[in-house]
Amino acid sequence: MKVFFKEEQKFTQWWLWLILIGVGLLPIYGMYKQLILGEQFGDNPMSDPGLIIFAVFVFGIIALFWFMQLKTRIDEREIRINFFPFVHKNVKWNDIKSAKIVNYGFVGGWGIHLWTQYGTVYNIKGNKGLAIELKNGKKFLLGTQKENELSEVIKKASR
Repeated sequence: MKVFFKEEQKFTQWWLWLILIGVGLLPIYGMYKQLILGEQFGDNPMSDPGLIIFAVFVFGIIALFWFMQLKTRIDEREIRINFFPFVHKNVKWNDIKSAKIVNYGFVGGWGIHLWTQYGTVYNIKGNKGLAIELKNGKKFLLGTQKENELSEVIKKASR
């Protein structure tokens, strides 16, 4: 089966990684100061196990951003969406009422957003996406960095 469109997006925004690395340095410094040097970390320090659990949680969040990705595949039968590790769905062309490229603006950040005017929004960066309305009335939007290429594919598929 021929794939007409393929896109893989990851969080590559430099400022996001600067924030995540900055947040990640906090538990490292805290563990160094409290566990290695034996000094208190702050005026009201966490217990040693609490600090370790906090560090694991922070690094878990950072790992989530590292591995999170939005994959879109379009072929003659369906649109496949994989927003790893949260969502995997396949939508058949004959279930689609309309599909168009839109500028969705800023919907409160990136990731998965529920209950927007486009239904559920799946995006990693930018403000352009494929807005899809299904015949059953459900709507969703896939963010894209390849709006021109995707627009051509949608035009051909809707003929």
